[in-house]
Amino acid sequence: MNAQILEGYFENGKFYPFEQATQITGRRRALITILDEPAKDKAISKRLAALDEFFDAIGASDEEIPEFERVNINRELDL
Repeated sequence: MNAQILEGYFENGKFYPFEQATQITGRRRALITILDEPAKDKAISKRLAALDEFFDAIGASDEEIPEFERVNINRELDL
């Protein structure tokens, strides 16, 4: 028996896999286990880890961080 495990999340009656299933053709028997924990999106987890690493590097740096000009996003644009 050849099996494949897919990770993803279930929402509003539909299953959304995190990665594309490979070489599944035709109709196949499937078992779904619903875990009692929220779904974790791997892409979001990677981005958050990168942000944590970035801010840790800034905190560990001895360099002075420059102040940036504040921008008013509510002003009308001159077109």
